[in-house]
Amino acid sequence: MASAPGTPVRVRFCPSPTGNPHVGLVRTALFNWAFARHHQGTLVFRIEDTDAARDSEESYQQLLDSMRWLGFDWDEGPEIGGPHAPYRQSQRMDLYKDVAARLLDGGWAYHCYCSQEELDTRREAARAAGKPSGYDGHCRDLSAEQVERYRAEGREPIVRFRMPDETITFTDLVRGELTFTPENVPDYGIVRANGAPLYTLVNPVDDALMEITHVLRGEDLLSSTPRQIALYKALMELGIAQRIPEFGHLPYVMGEGNKKLSKRDPQSSLNLYRERGFLPEGLLNYLSLLGWSLSADQDVFTMDEMVAAFDIADVNPNPARFDLKKCEAINADHIRLLDVKDFTERCRPWLRAPFAPWAPEAFDEAKWQAIAPHAQTRLKVLSEITDNVDFLFLPEPVFDEPSWNKAMKEGSDALLRTAREKLEAADWTSAESLKEAVLAAGEAHGLKLGKAQAPVRVAVTGRTVGLPLFESLEILGKEKTLARIDAALAKLAA
Repeated sequence: MASAPGTPVRVRFCPSPTGNPHVGLVRTALFNWAFARHHQGTLVFRIEDTDAARDSEESYQQLLDSMRWLGFDWDEGPEIGGPHAPYRQSQRMDLYKDVAARLLDGGWAYHCYCSQEELDTRREAARAAGKPSGYDGHCRDLSAEQVERYRAEGREPIVRFRMPDETITFTDLVRGELTFTPENVPDYGIVRANGAPLYTLVNPVDDALMEITHVLRGEDLLSSTPRQIALYKALMELGIAQRIPEFGHLPYVMGEGNKKLSKRDPQSSLNLYRERGFLPEGLLNYLSLLGWSLSADQDVFTMDEMVAAFDIADVNPNPARFDLKKCEAINADHIRLLDVKDFTERCRPWLRAPFAPWAPEAFDEAKWQAIAPHAQTRLKVLSEITDNVDFLFLPEPVFDEPSWNKAMKEGSDALLRTAREKLEAADWTSAESLKEAVLAAGEAHGLKLGKAQAPVRVAVTGRTVGLPLFESLEILGKEKTLARIDAALAKLAA
């Protein structure tokens, strides 16, 4: 039952507060957020925290912080409220208990007394016979005597939903028409023996009560959809649900070895990308490409552009592979798109302890403002700024030994002495003048600029690769530059 034309769009993002948020979860949130904003709809942020053994307050706070950092604004949910509060499932237990009781009273659900051992034995037998190994309906129609006997044995029943004996077909917004036959969708548990409601109950019940019109979620939940459609029909008869939402199942995000990216994969953690200095807009731009694209010839775009163009029908159902190098390249593009003032401010965390190796009083704001435009064109992630500018604020460069050995070849001492002489006579208000000085030194030794500047760069910055050399020398200043060349000459002599 699709949403009626003109029905306001209502989607939800409903993570569990377990562990650190991961990029697959972020991609799901992004598509729901973009879909809601494209249709001027409502994004409901709901916390599925019924698993007390795995959920934590720390993870809950991380979820809120991550949503804010990513720039996802929600219309209903934690810290905002809304007409369907509360938005944490742990605070809605009485509601689920009531719905389960009504499903039992109406015959849509029943008590199942099977032990785990019995279930396992019957499943193994079904597999051996080449039959479906799901629940076999053993407790569907127990007599009063059978129920009494099980209770006398001290068995505590779970509650199972009674699946209808009919084929279920629905149109997936991403995958088209899908059909599930009864033998492949057995009766399923909705309440544990201890009375705790399961995801299979609370998720559809909350979607129904919160009037969700579209469910956009991961492909791993596709197999649960026919079960939920049957439950929605029961909830509609009970007057709890108004409609069956439309479903769209997003493609898997694959990691190394073409395996599904899991929470345990190091590159899946959102915190990793925050700590490395990815921009939220850069990371989201890349994640949007895992299953969707703005156009065939445009990989870099703003979130406003995505919202304007986003259509769930354009999502590719095939698995998408996470490519860290492409993610970094997209992020680098977004760094270059920043206003220089914005860039200088976003780098601040990496210019202070614990990231910065220099003393706080050694930081020079004027030097930072001068070098920032040159750094902005070079970074893939903001955390790279620390190593790129440390030569400005440390009393002496940190020599990278491989770089030193690579640059300081035979004759480098003579070249450095000539370069020092030329630089001492140069105009230090002009990076071009400093370039000409090093060029002249190279020519005096039969070297082109590229070869001539390598020893100078390592002597002054400690590395063979870095920001534009002559602008860097100008900002560092004549006195420190010449002193570092002298120190390199002494190191070579030693």
